[in-house]
Amino acid sequence: MAAYTRGVTRLVSTERTAFLTRRSSVIVEPKRYVRGLRRKAVRVLFPESEMKPAELNVRRQKEAGVPGGQRGDRDSDSVQTERNVKHVSVTTDHVDGARFERAFPGDKRLARLVSVARSRTFREHQGKILLEGRRLICDALEAGANPQMVFFSTVDRLRELPVDKLRRATLVKVKFEDIKIWSDLVAPQGVIAIFSRPDPSRLNFANRGHSVPLSLICDNIRDPGNLGTMLRCAAAAGCHNVLLTKGCADVWEPKVLRAAMGAHFRLPIHPSLDWKDIRDHLPEPVTVHVADSSCGPDRSTETELDVSRKPSKAGDSGWVSSRPSRKSTRHEEYESDSDSDSDSDSDSEDEGLSLPRVDTKLYHDGWAQSPTALVIGGETHGLSIEAVQLAEKSAGHRLFIPVVPAVNSLNSAMAASILLFEGRKQLLKLLQTSGRKWQSKAGRQFS
Repeated sequence: MAAYTRGVTRLVSTERTAFLTRRSSVIVEPKRYVRGLRRKAVRVLFPESEMKPAELNVRRQKEAGVPGGQRGDRDSDSVQTERNVKHVSVTTDHVDGARFERAFPGDKRLARLVSVARSRTFREHQGKILLEGRRLICDALEAGANPQMVFFSTVDRLRELPVDKLRRATLVKVKFEDIKIWSDLVAPQGVIAIFSRPDPSRLNFANRGHSVPLSLICDNIRDPGNLGTMLRCAAAAGCHNVLLTKGCADVWEPKVLRAAMGAHFRLPIHPSLDWKDIRDHLPEPVTVHVADSSCGPDRSTETELDVSRKPSKAGDSGWVSSRPSRKSTRHEEYESDSDSDSDSDSDSEDEGLSLPRVDTKLYHDGWAQSPTALVIGGETHGLSIEAVQLAEKSAGHRLFIPVVPAVNSLNSAMAASILLFEGRKQLLKLLQTSGRKWQSKAGRQFS
């Protein structure tokens, strides 16, 4: 009976298959009972931080392809494991008493460094800065900056830092290839850190004991390399502080940080200031001088210099041009630098806006005889008219460095270094000969 039943069933199945084949379309019947038999029990995968060491070793052996299980099960387990622990880090490793994590593939925290490094808006809104390299990070920690997150490639790289000052920061070990992708350096050092944007008034600067009453005011310095070099020169000359007007490059831009070589943590730097706020950061009393590249028509004779050349704009009082003037007046006229206005210069000379009267001095004359501030303008836009007005109110001068006729002007960073070190030399000489003491608004004495 059983054999007869099987034969009938086989015959019916054969006829049904032949009938479906002759049709224009093939009908596939659902076989739910087959899928039901092939299903497996659901496996619950816990994060590695909650697993026992033995269970964790078994899982890692399966992910690494160690024999002992079916290949299909191993592949499915590793895919599922990667999905569950994609953004989970192991926090059981220690170095010199500090705990660090190991980043898994797909960890997005390192990618945030790009946003911090390349977006000025993100840095300002989030209050974070990016520092790369052992020396820069050590300078920041020494000055008292607050670290938030440190990425390093090897434990030896982490040991090069003062680990005791990183206990409150999140330490993450990543592959060197990942750091190399996001690094802004040609030869990455294998360590990148995110710090809170520091407040200059709360940092401990190492150069306090060697500073002189000399301040640097950067006016419209938009080139990051020039700005960083000027900050480095200001730190080397022992300036009291550096003030940046609105329009300057971001002081925490990676290019500025590289060019400054740690100057951000050696003297106070106050960025994005209005001219009305500049006086609040200067000692009282103070003499403000502005840098000028003008020189007399006869460079071989410096006894009488025609220092009243007419600039093409107010900014030409900075490092822009050195052509002589046809007039010998003590005031200058403001002119627009557009093409339409340049065609009618002769008609509008008497209608221009007169600038403040500021006398001129050679850079090696005695101009730093009291607490001094030096204004350096950008090479493109030059000095602001507010800078010249501030120099007039404080009885300051226009300082210039004579150059040979074939040279048009000096780089703003080079000019700043010459003037800053000359000002330091004059102030130190005055302090040694007279024994005078000056006191800043913060109560610190210069002697």
